[in-house]
Amino acid sequence: MNTLKKILRSLLLAPVALFLLFEEWGWEPLAAAFAALGRLPWWGRLERFITGLPPWAALLAFGVPVLALIPIKLLALYLFGQGHITIGLGLILAAKIAGTAMAARLFQLTQPALMRMAWFARLYTPWKAWKDKLIAQARASWAWRVARRLKTRLKLAGARLLAALKAVFSEG
Repeated sequence: MNTLKKILRSLLLAPVALFLLFEEWGWEPLAAAFAALGRLPWWGRLERFITGLPPWAALLAFGVPVLALIPIKLLALYLFGQGHITIGLGLILAAKIAGTAMAARLFQLTQPALMRMAWFARLYTPWKAWKDKLIAQARASWAWRVARRLKTRLKLAGARLLAALKAVFSEG
C-alpha cells in the first residue's frame, strides 16, 4: 500500500512540479529583464514609488496587473473556439511570458511590504518552503539529471558548431 501511495503521489505532483519548475526557470530571468527597464528614468521612479507603498497598496500593485491578464487569456480561449489556434496560442504564450515577467518584478518590489501583513507571511512562508522542497526533489530526480546532461551536451555542441561556422566564414 505504501508503494502505491508513493506512485500516486508522484503522478499527482509531477504536473505541479513541472509548472513550478517553469515558473522558477522563467521567474528570475524575466524579472531581471523587466528590472532592466528600471534604467529608464520614469520607470525607475515608478519602481521606487511601488517599493515605498504601504502593505495594502503593495498588494493591489502586485495583484491588479496580474488579474488584468485574465481578459487576455479569455480572449485567447475565444480565439481557440473560433478556430484561430495559432493566434490564440501566441496570445496565451505572450500573456504567460509578460505576466510572469511582470509578476516576478512586482513581487520583488512589493515582497517586503507584503511580508508585513501577518496573513500573507503566514501563507507565503510555508508555500515557499513546500515549493522549494518540491523543486529540490524534481532537480534530484533521474529525469532532471539526464535532462541537465543533455542540455550541457547540446550547449557544447552548439558552441562548437558556432565556432566552426565563424572559422569558415572568417576565412572567406
